[in-house]
Amino acid sequence: MATRDPLPFDPISRAAELWAERIGPSGTMAAVTSVMRVQQILLSAVDGALRPHGLTFARYEALVLLNFSRRGRLPMRVMGERLQLHPTSVTNIVDRLQADGLVRRVPHPTDRRATLVEITEDGVTLLEDATKSVTDVDFGLHGLTPAQQAQLTELLGKVRRAAGDFD
Repeated sequence: MATRDPLPFDPISRAAELWAERIGPSGTMAAVTSVMRVQQILLSAVDGALRPHGLTFARYEALVLLNFSRRGRLPMRVMGERLQLHPTSVTNIVDRLQADGLVRRVPHPTDRRATLVEITEDGVTLLEDATKSVTDVDFGLHGLTPAQQAQLTELLGKVRRAAGDFD
């Protein structure tokens, strides 16, 4: 996945050594810097896989969410909660997906104040193709066994819970 030759050393490990010498304990700095770098690697891989489909990860996530819902539609408010996005961001994502014919807005059957977002057949088809692309590159997460992937998810879940992402 690297677009350049790898460095002959781990710059995060080296930074941790210098941090420990000059500032103090470096475990947290090294862990956070590693997470940030891995996030860049994963985002690059996923963006590369989704680009030919005209999708960003945010738009892809919205389509997945709608497709996973029982009826293929959700209120915009619920989409925002589940995607953990500000309502303005959800509106922007839905606007773009709607402009591409991948979703449509429909009136809520029982709440006139609410609008539902519904995935279209074209949205489902594109989602299937895009999902194949991201799974073909393993979402960019290489170098871990399935058990390590589960462990990583569990560890990051602890950080997310501590930050208030979920109960």
